[in-house]
Amino acid sequence: MKPIKVLIVDDSAMMRKTIKRILETDVDIEVVGAARDGEDALHKAAELCPDVVTMDINMPVMDGITCMLHLLEQQPDVRIIMLSSLTQEGALTTFEALELGAFDYIAKPSGTVSANLHIVGKELIAKIKLAVAQKKRRRLAFSKSSQIQNEPARVASGIVGQSTQKVVVIGVSTGGPGTLMEILPFIPQNIDAAIVVVQHMPAIFTASFAKRLDEHCKISFKEAQNGDLLLTSQGMLAPGGVHMLVRKSIHRGEYMIRLTTQPEESLFRPSVDVTMQSILDIFGKNTVGVLLTGMGSDGADSMAAIRKAGGITIAEAESTAIVFGMPHEAIRRGGAEIIAPSYNIAKEIVKAVNRL
Repeated sequence: MKPIKVLIVDDSAMMRKTIKRILETDVDIEVVGAARDGEDALHKAAELCPDVVTMDINMPVMDGITCMLHLLEQQPDVRIIMLSSLTQEGALTTFEALELGAFDYIAKPSGTVSANLHIVGKELIAKIKLAVAQKKRRRLAFSKSSQIQNEPARVASGIVGQSTQKVVVIGVSTGGPGTLMEILPFIPQNIDAAIVVVQHMPAIFTASFAKRLDEHCKISFKEAQNGDLLLTSQGMLAPGGVHMLVRKSIHRGEYMIRLTTQPEESLFRPSVDVTMQSILDIFGKNTVGVLLTGMGSDGADSMAAIRKAGGITIAEAESTAIVFGMPHEAIRRGGAEIIAPSYNIAKEIVKAVNRL
């Protein structure tokens, strides 16, 4: 098998050397070149035809997003992984890049120049391999998603802001930000359920992502905090670095968010399984479970449990999943009643809430 050809784009000479050193530890990857800015990257990409480009965002001459747009136009099959600084500005720019066609992102552990990039080295290598293994589908899926925007959908007449009796819980990982933006903006404002999203994401990013969802969605969205109430027609994003549970208030009968580091042995924090199981324990058959693109199997067991309890489960189809790991495991374990491409999942969620 031919090695994966990677072009490194970063304005820091130290960062270029560090990334090159990390990638060269894997025999399946060949670093074919390095560029100091976006303009340099376009010239070298035309000459070297890389499979994957690691792209810094903030660079002189031409920034990473501008370069990415030119590159995708010239070489539509190239996969681009953004390297984002752990700042609020870096998070917002990263989400913009994902919506415009980047395959995924890696969060730098500190600042623009970091000699500690080896901390995320395994993740970078894994995502480079995934980028090549998965066929490109972002533009097709996004185009099709726009077709459902004006389709009428019956919604139950829930009272916005009242304590909810139904919950839609969505689990997603690699490729999630772009996929969620194909789904959540099409959820109607008066949907008779609370929407809970668990996205594997660093803690520094989740507040910015929640704000971006709030700006684009018909329902309100926020990053969950301890003591927040689950309310009809409102969305909650699990914060990074902790698990999100739902508990019933004994005195008021309302459903409240609780954040915890337990269980510590979970591979991911937040964990889709932990949140889904917590919601299932309280809402039972009034739970809609949705599992989207992502590596591994987080959420698959809980999807099976939701379906067994009489709830409704929806898994993203392979045709649109950037990484068909989590939804595939849900399907394999019998946890997917409905299998749908991303551009139809908003419609399926509405139908499921109406069925409960």
